[in-house]
Amino acid sequence: MGRHGRRVLRTDFFNRPAAFVARELLGMELVRNRDDGPNSSIVTETEAYEGAHDLASHSSRGRTRRTEVMFGPAGRFYVYRIYGLHWMLNVTAGEPGEAAAVLIRGLEAVSGPARLTAALGIDGSLNGLEAAKQSGLWFEDRGHVVAPRQVLKTARPGWR
Repeated sequence: MGRHGRRVLRTDFFNRPAAFVARELLGMELVRNRDDGPNSSIVTETEAYEGAHDLASHSSRGRTRRTEVMFGPAGRFYVYRIYGLHWMLNVTAGEPGEAAAVLIRGLEAVSGPARLTAALGIDGSLNGLEAAKQSGLWFEDRGHVVAPRQVLKTARPGWR
């Protein structure tokens, strides 16, 4: 596990179907390193976008400059702005070309995808960067276990 039970999640963790990655990110820690040092919080809510066939996914409209990172390798951040106001944080999943990603919807300390990006100072400068210490934003497995009975699977907001 590494120092004090910490293990940084590597590309192979993300190189799987988005639904598996979304489930297994629950209980992991999202770590943001800024000038005041690292700050982390447990991931409590995720949403899988399973590729170009998933009509809720940006990739369903094809490869564009905005979605290019989704078509690339797993473990990269896909960060975009909605309504011209809020940044959304996703991490790519699956094989290159699958165009799958997982939206980070909530953390233990912050509820809601726009609130968590604001709280962590996440913006478009992270788009396309690897989820690794070098980028200043990464995921760690610190041994938090989320039992299946603790996971609530719901319909995607705004979709039936």
